[in-house]
Amino acid sequence: MSHLALDLGKQASTLGVKAAYGEQLELDGVRMVPVALTWTGFGGGADDEGNGGGGGGGYAVPLGAYIRRGDDLRFEPNVVSFLAVAIPFVWVAGHALSRVIRAFKK
Repeated sequence: MSHLALDLGKQASTLGVKAAYGEQLELDGVRMVPVALTWTGFGGGADDEGNGGGGGGGYAVPLGAYIRRGDDLRFEPNVVSFLAVAIPFVWVAGHALSRVIRAFKK
């Protein structure tokens, strides 16, 4: 239990760039590298009697891929993921903005 923070640190070090950028793939002469937005969190604790625990979790949203065709390199977004994130964001932002406007009118 005394090395929980060290063990979590070792595991977290492998989650960085490897989680955000996938392995390069090649299909019909077209090379692509998938890209995702990732985040992780870890925590742990113990009491004075030695009882304790820890845990962690992570999340990834596929953003798209870098596509190389010959000398052309570009990013192609994942439209479905964009809409899955953008629609709730726009709704929350619009709802919050309407509350702010309503508060200023009073």
